Amino acid sequence: MMDDLDLGFDEQDRGEKGKHRRGAVRKRKGGSGGGGRGKTVLALLLALVLLGGIGGGAFYGFDRVQSYFVTPDYDGAGTGEVTVEIKQGALIADMANALVAADVVKSAKAFIEAAEANARSKNIQPGTYKLRKQMSGESAVTAMLDLKNRIVNGVTIPEGRTAKNVYKLLSEKTKIPVKDFEAAAKDPIARGVPDWWFKRTDNKKVKPSIEGFLYPDTYEIPPKATAESILEQMVENFLSVASEMEFADRVQKERKISPYEALIVASLAQAEAGNKDDLGKVARVAYNRVFGEFDCNCLEMDVTVNYYLESIGKPTKRSGDMTPAELDDPKNPYNRKLKGLVPTPINNPGKQAMEGAMDPPPGKWLFFVAIDDKGHSAFAETFPEHEKNMAKAREAGII
Repeated sequence: MMDDLDLGFDEQDRGEKGKHRRGAVRKRKGGSGGGGRGKTVLALLLALVLLGGIGGGAFYGFDRVQSYFVTPDYDGAGTGEVTVEIKQGALIADMANALVAADVVKSAKAFIEAAEANARSKNIQPGTYKLRKQMSGESAVTAMLDLKNRIVNGVTIPEGRTAKNVYKLLSEKTKIPVKDFEAAAKDPIARGVPDWWFKRTDNKKVKPSIEGFLYPDTYEIPPKATAESILEQMVENFLSVASEMEFADRVQKERKISPYEALIVASLAQAEAGNKDDLGKVARVAYNRVFGEFDCNCLEMDVTVNYYLESIGKPTKRSGDMTPAELDDPKNPYNRKLKGLVPTPINNPGKQAMEGAMDPPPGKWLFFVAIDDKGHSAFAETFPEHEKNMAKAREAGII
């Protein structure tokens, strides 16, 4: 029976070898254009065939056929109120699925088609939206492009902040107690850090820490967020950035070290470099000191001492104000004289610091010192050269 069905194509509508003439079938425009009616008519014709061929059971077949050709969609602007979170990096399809789960739209296809028909849909940002239930796809797109429907509750985490400082910033914004963040951070693997990150090539034992994985960025905090969910959002962002950079693969292949060790170096560069131009050079100094021919194969960076002071609740200090006991405390696991890299990252570095640790410029530098008020440093291979640079820094009033 299906062989006898005439679907309306004549010979002029067909090209060579039975192909449809180019342009004969056009994409439907809008939510109620002629393309939608054509699909509905076609669905009705097929349903009539089913009615004629198999009787009353065809009503079930009609529903199936109609849902195939006609996009399931609600009508109008919807009712009630619902909040929906659109996560960082979400594609249109991801947004559609989130809206379907919240019963904002009837089908993912309804939202996707409406987004494709609206050139401004690419401006929809991650965040939390106040929407209605059972909206048409077109109404949902329009609502998400209206800034008044976006719940803005953002917090910016600057580059180079320690986890302890990050908890304080998050607590001030969300009113979630610092102790809740500290408790949530105790198990970084539960927060999303893969366990393979906590490996080293120098055979030093690793105690998993979330330090280094709280990626600096501006985050939209959902209304019902918890300490766990916020830290997981930050870790997920870190993993996404690291993956895009191919950070883990490149440092293992090119630096012959573990990704965790490179992340430690990135945090050192973030803390020591006074200017973004010097991030890679500081990373190179760290590599040269630990893995090169430095007399102690140690870092000798005062920032590691400050990290320890902050971790035990003491105020941080300028290098010139540190006592000999603080500079070389045998109880300090971040002692600047210990061989090799420190146990963990000492802050949460940004992308440029990670790039510097992943691909530092070539050089045999072992020393550096800030020489101007813009944070630029002078680098030296030998200590006599370094002494000359320090003299310049003193003349400029930097040290």
